[in-house]
Amino acid sequence: MWNRPALMNAFANALFALGALLVLVTVTLRVVQMPAFSLREVRIRGELMHVKRGQIEEVVRRELKGSFFTVNLDAARTAFERLPWVRGASVRRQWPARLDVVLEEHVPIARWGRDTLINTHGEEFHAAYEGDLPVFAGPDGAAREVTIQYRYFQRSLAAIGEAPVEVQVSERRAWQVKLKSGLSLELGRENIEARLDRFVALHNRTLGRLGRRVDYVDLRYANGFAVRVPDLGPEKVTPKRGRHAG
Repeated sequence: MWNRPALMNAFANALFALGALLVLVTVTLRVVQMPAFSLREVRIRGELMHVKRGQIEEVVRRELKGSFFTVNLDAARTAFERLPWVRGASVRRQWPARLDVVLEEHVPIARWGRDTLINTHGEEFHAAYEGDLPVFAGPDGAAREVTIQYRYFQRSLAAIGEAPVEVQVSERRAWQVKLKSGLSLELGRENIEARLDRFVALHNRTLGRLGRRVDYVDLRYANGFAVRVPDLGPEKVTPKRGRHAG
């Protein structure tokens, strides 16, 4: 090696380049940590109804450490998304000393069991909510499917002034719907949209004219449906009395 000047020069040049790189890295680290590049503003955007100001301030205080250049954006985004009502977050730098944070909240559409909420995307999340919501029930992993069907039920039933307040699907994919009037619909496992459409189309000519309270409708028939009238009892017949007793 000592007898090969070209190789020696290349080796020396590599050492000089490595040294220069180390100096550059050291200087860069010192510069980016200078007070001049510290974060001075965090701007939060999004239509927020449930995320509290204190929750946001806690994330900012706990996670947004370092300077404009060294703050960990992925860690900050993950921390915001751990908040109960946050569905998604994006965090980006804005020169010279600001972070822009955009938060997307869950919009609840129903309850799933005791402690779980369903958002408009059919996703489960956990948060405290005191408002009235429809109730969904079904096997694990069926929340999105139930949400899609709920939207269809909601649109269809609006034509007769009704709305679903409970939607349930069994393990065998049999559907039941309870309406705001208290009426329960048994839709079964097949052709549930067609069965519901038939019920809506015939409602005003059937149940709408019945004049009695109906609490259950079984739509699992090919050409009609059966109803249950809870207060319908046998009529009392009074015997006619003739002129003469016999």
